[in-house]
Amino acid sequence: MPLNDDDFMRYSRHLLMDDIGEVGQQRLLEARVLIVGLGGLGCPVALYLAAAGVGQIGLCDPDRVDKTNLQRQVLYRTDDCGSLKVDCAKQTLEALNPGIVVSAFPCKIGKEILTDGYDLVVDCTDNLEARQLMNQACYAQEIPFVSAAAVVWEGQLVAFDFSRFRSICFDCIIDRNSAEPMMNCANSGVVGPVLGIMGSMQATTVIRLLLGYFEQHGEMTRYDGKRGQWLSMHCNRNVGCPTCGSASD
Repeated sequence: MPLNDDDFMRYSRHLLMDDIGEVGQQRLLEARVLIVGLGGLGCPVALYLAAAGVGQIGLCDPDRVDKTNLQRQVLYRTDDCGSLKVDCAKQTLEALNPGIVVSAFPCKIGKEILTDGYDLVVDCTDNLEARQLMNQACYAQEIPFVSAAAVVWEGQLVAFDFSRFRSICFDCIIDRNSAEPMMNCANSGVVGPVLGIMGSMQATTVIRLLLGYFEQHGEMTRYDGKRGQWLSMHCNRNVGCPTCGSASD
C-alpha cells in the first residue's frame, strides 16, 4: 500500500534521508516485529519502533506494572500500577501512532507466538531460558534475533541475522546448560538511562536489519555507563553448539 498524506507528514524526517526514503519507509510499514519483555529495555524499543512506523508490533510479557518499575520503564505511569504491561503499552503505542497494528500477548514466550509470522524478534527479557528459546526458534525459522541486557552501570547487545548468516548463534556465546547470571536488576539494581541506551541501540539495530544495513552478525557490543566507554567483540562459533553446530545435525 503506498504512503498516504499522513504518512508523508509523520515520517517526513525519514523521507528526507537518501538511505531510507519512501522505499525504506514502506519496508518498515510492512514489517512485523515481536518484542519479548516490556521492562527497561522493551519500553524504549517499543516506543521507537512504533514512532518509526514499524507496521505490526507484537508485545509479549506476562507481568503487571509495579511501582518499582517506574524508575526505568518509561512506558508506564503511577496510575498504571497493577495493570498488565502489554495492555498499558498497547494503549500508549496506538495513541502514539494510530497507523500501526499492536498485538498484546499477556503470557510467557512460547513457540506458538514465535511462529506467528514475525519478521524479527527482539529479546528484552532478563531470562536466560527465554533467550535460548527465542534464539533456537529464530535460527530454525531463519529470521533475525536482537538481544540485549543491562545491570548496574553496564549493558550488552548482540544480534544475529539468521536470514543471511548461519555461522554463529546465541547458544555459541552462552552455553545452553550454563546457570542463570547471579546479578540482575532485582537484586543488584540498574541505572535507568543505561537501559534506555541499550534499548535505543536495539531499536536502531532492528531498523538497520529491516532496511538491509546490518553486517555485525554475532558481534557483541558492551557499554560501561560509569566510564562512558564502548567495546565491541567478535564472537566465535562453537562447532559443538546444539543449535547451529555439528551437535545440531
